[in-house]
Amino acid sequence: MKKALLLVNQHSRKGQKLSSQATVELQALGFELIVESTDHARELPDTIRRYKNQVELVIIGGGDGTLNAAIEGLIDTKLPLGILPMGTANDLARTLGIPTDLSAACQVIASQKVRLIDLGWVNGKHFLNVASLGLSVQICQRLTKDVKQRWGVFAYAFTAFQTILSSQPFRAEIKVNDQSFNVKTIQIAIGNGRYYGGGMTVAEDATIDDKRLDLYSLEIKNWWEIIALLPAMRQGNHTSWPNVRALHAQEFEVNTSKRRPINTDGEITTHTPATFRVIPQALAVIAPS
Repeated sequence: MKKALLLVNQHSRKGQKLSSQATVELQALGFELIVESTDHARELPDTIRRYKNQVELVIIGGGDGTLNAAIEGLIDTKLPLGILPMGTANDLARTLGIPTDLSAACQVIASQKVRLIDLGWVNGKHFLNVASLGLSVQICQRLTKDVKQRWGVFAYAFTAFQTILSSQPFRAEIKVNDQSFNVKTIQIAIGNGRYYGGGMTVAEDATIDDKRLDLYSLEIKNWWEIIALLPAMRQGNHTSWPNVRALHAQEFEVNTSKRRPINTDGEITTHTPATFRVIPQALAVIAPS
């Protein structure tokens, strides 16, 4: 029997209802569980460290924000992570091919197939999916808990459209591999995984274990050009458009004339100037091979 720490975000859209269902299903699959509620995401790393010697894996029920909040505890304890997607976007689960159906996600955890994935890092802060500045930060600021709970995954599209109408370009300098690019852009995004923002694709060939970061910069002049770009951004082939700059590297530096906030996995956590790095094979997750 495998001993696991089960952490569920009771405040996520489906948290409370799914928490008891997950407990029953995982116990039926042979897991001995220690169940903790995650009322405050910032407490997650300490909770994981506290049970380090009592469990063999950590199972987290929640969205990308909850998973991001747990990273430091998972790195410190080296415990593998099982994911029960209970958030609005579930982009990490989508990247890893973990089904959103709770019973199917429990079956994936029971398979115990461990996969090592990369992490992104910016100014001392880790991220799973994407770090960005510009448009996505404004979307993040408008995407309140109420909006997410009312509209679910449509909240992203609804809020993005509102934000696009008022977006303003800014100037930035991107440094990579001894090259420097001065750009006028509305968004710079640096992806570690494949999906972000409710199913947007970082780059067509991005994977979460390719040991690289994928950067794109949206260098467009009119808001309606973004609307034209959106279908390509879902498929990941936006990087071939003439007004989109695409770069791949293990490290980037981004500078702006005035400090700009940076969003990591949906939370504003740092600001420019910023150094972004990939940390290869930094996290063990249970996922379909």
